[in-house]
Amino acid sequence: MDKLNIPEFENKKELFKFLVENKSTLEAQKKAETKHADSVVFHVPSKAKKSANKAEANIEDINELKVKVVINTSNLIDSHSDMHYPGLWDKSLKENKNIMHLQEHTNKFDHLIADSDDLTAYAQNYTFKELGFDLEGKTQALVFESTIRKDVNPYMFKLYYNGRVKEHSVGMRYVKLVMAVNDEDWGAEYEAWEKYYPEVANKEVADSQGYFWVVKEAKVVEGSAVLKGSNYATPTLTVESKNKPSEDTCKDNEPSNNDTQEFKEMINNFKIF
Repeated sequence: MDKLNIPEFENKKELFKFLVENKSTLEAQKKAETKHADSVVFHVPSKAKKSANKAEANIEDINELKVKVVINTSNLIDSHSDMHYPGLWDKSLKENKNIMHLQEHTNKFDHLIADSDDLTAYAQNYTFKELGFDLEGKTQALVFESTIRKDVNPYMFKLYYNGRVKEHSVGMRYVKLVMAVNDEDWGAEYEAWEKYYPEVANKEVADSQGYFWVVKEAKVVEGSAVLKGSNYATPTLTVESKNKPSEDTCKDNEPSNNDTQEFKEMINNFKIF
């Protein structure tokens, strides 16, 4: 989704007037698009995680990885001026059984990372500090647990194995939105500001802009591995390897010569009554 086309104004009073008077149009524009990551680079707090746990086994001996990744977090104003609100995914996660884990929001076979039985999506509560970010407060994360198969996407398999995937992004459709504006002249929008501003983790963004959108409900379509997401608090949490069976293990499952001889003798001694 591209950013909304909001003109430049000389002061915030004029900006807020434009936003409120055009709220229904702006809301319709947001709902008409699928929201993806954009190229905006955020300032990431210094205590953010640098990388995920790397799989310990040799990559040549692995055909599957099990990863746990954060696709999105609530209570953080992103580069679309959205603050996702806890519970926004509840209805969608119950109804949508075809969510995909993709590479860079590209809906093509060679960019698929995991889907169907290889993907479990759910919401889980954390503090931002538990996710490795120097922010106060709690957040609700949209989490994917994905089995990544080397033969499905070898490129992303290697990146996750090497701990190179540090951010993710959700592909979503807006359902319910609330506009919050820091101006007492606008009743409902200012009431929303007073209600939701205390829950914003990055208040410096809210203070600078003077407004933000609260996303109360959204449909999750997919979650993607990206270089830079609209929401930076979206790390890879764990990467676990699944080893190929070794030759010794396979041999252990094969019958021994003694077992084969005993089986032959049993067949020879078998009688039908």
